[in-house]
Amino acid sequence: MTESLPPGGVVLDADELEARWADAWRPEQVAERLNGVNVPWCVAAGWALDLFRGEQTRDHGDLELAVPAAGFAEIRGRFPEYAFDVVGSGKIWADAGAEELAATHQTWLRDPASGQFLLDVFREPHDGHDWTAELAVS
Repeated sequence: MTESLPPGGVVLDADELEARWADAWRPEQVAERLNGVNVPWCVAAGWALDLFRGEQTRDHGDLELAVPAAGFAEIRGRFPEYAFDVVGSGKIWADAGAEELAATHQTWLRDPASGQFLLDVFREPHDGHDWTAELAVS
């Protein structure tokens, strides 16, 4: 990821975002689509906690996955009928290209027919097989 965002991007208000995430997928739906991929992936955030507990404890506005950034192309290939938008600093860049992907780490899967967001993919830094953390030092 770079430190500066590309030009453009669209800001969506909170109500519109909530409405566009209303049909977010559940973990089992994504697991089925990703069955057999060679890229490691995991459910992150709220759904990860519920999966660990063995039960859904609350409503979830979205489903987050974490994948190594270099493996994103294989993940993307499992959803050819959908668009991937990138997000950062409160903006969305539709149909992300190389510049947007390089500048951000968060990617939203969007149904192009309905405009609904279905899945949130974090493209994480890694060193070979080890996921790494990028720390900002001031």
